[in-house]
Amino acid sequence: MPDILYKRDIVDQIIPFLGTNNIVVLHGARQVGKTHILYLLQNYLKSQNASTHYIDLEDSRYVDLLNQGVDPFLAYLKSVGLGLDQDSKHYIFIDEIQHLSQPSPLLKLIVDHHPYLQLIVSGSSSFDIKSKFSDSLVGRTVNFEIFPLSFNEFLRFKQVNPITPVDTSYREYLSYGGYPKIVLTDDLVLKEKYLQQIIDTYVKKDIFDLAKVTEPIKFNNLIKVLASSSGQLLNMVQLGNTCDLSTSTVRHYLHILESTYVIKLVTPHSQSAKVEVSRTPKIFFYDTGLLQMLMIKKLQTENIGNIFETSIFSELVKKYGVTHINYWRNKNGNEIDFILQTNTGILPIEVKYNFNLFSPGKITPFLQKYQLSQYKVIGLRGTKSSPNFFYPWEI
Repeated sequence: MPDILYKRDIVDQIIPFLGTNNIVVLHGARQVGKTHILYLLQNYLKSQNASTHYIDLEDSRYVDLLNQGVDPFLAYLKSVGLGLDQDSKHYIFIDEIQHLSQPSPLLKLIVDHHPYLQLIVSGSSSFDIKSKFSDSLVGRTVNFEIFPLSFNEFLRFKQVNPITPVDTSYREYLSYGGYPKIVLTDDLVLKEKYLQQIIDTYVKKDIFDLAKVTEPIKFNNLIKVLASSSGQLLNMVQLGNTCDLSTSTVRHYLHILESTYVIKLVTPHSQSAKVEVSRTPKIFFYDTGLLQMLMIKKLQTENIGNIFETSIFSELVKKYGVTHINYWRNKNGNEIDFILQTNTGILPIEVKYNFNLFSPGKITPFLQKYQLSQYKVIGLRGTKSSPNFFYPWEI
């Protein structure tokens, strides 16, 4: 367990499900802090005098044990001192559940026949979990997606001095991204090395296996082209031609990259397909540090190209959820970076690194069409001269 456990915002969303009959499932990319969150939850339960036990399936001995089924698992829990009193809850944390060959039968039997046990499990991708979790678990799980640190979490992890200008901190966050290990490392060379390790061991190994990549050079070229395209419309035919891949192969690779939390394809907002054009998605990466290492093999201390818009996308995802974010574009070429679905309606959001570059005429057609008066412009520099202008930390 780490010496210091920094609070993650999602913990407050998970706690209400502790003590229920649901299996709590955390999934997200490697190195985004799923294990850290499991420890936070375990510490919380211990503070409530609850009975807990943690199992790391990176240790193959436990994989072999759990693959044997429920009875050996229960015998193991008793052997480590859990009395398994059926009148109270016992919380079992299982890290990297995807290592089990067939986790569904084990999980289903525990939920259905041993309700005094609650399982809190993690997995490294939604692809792994969906491929190994059968329909028998429908209605028995509650799922949480874990992403790299938000900016507020970044400040918490960095223990930023209150007198440090917040825009200075955001530029650091923008430059290096939100992977916890990268945030907690001060040396730029080490940041780059750790990010490259994530790319080599996760993006170029785990994903190779999941996607059954047979032409690694073409796949690596695809990744690099995608990185340079973050925030842009994605033409799959053109992308395939550029990388010498068939359209079907491109779609397959994109599906795997989405399922493993490297990228997200954002679809257009539309209530009239005849007027508001194409169903062409935009592509975004979830992390600006990973994006830069894939694109230019190094981290930049100054904003370049599409990095700022990518960081705003990532912040919106962490606060509002990925399913609530679209973009808008009409046949006249008017485009709005993000359309946020909220409880009270839709909110158009424009992203400009410098507020002074915003032109109200760009957003007017959308406001008129949907009879809206509210919108936001997210920027970092320039003059914040309008009540519609917001800094990233004010989203």
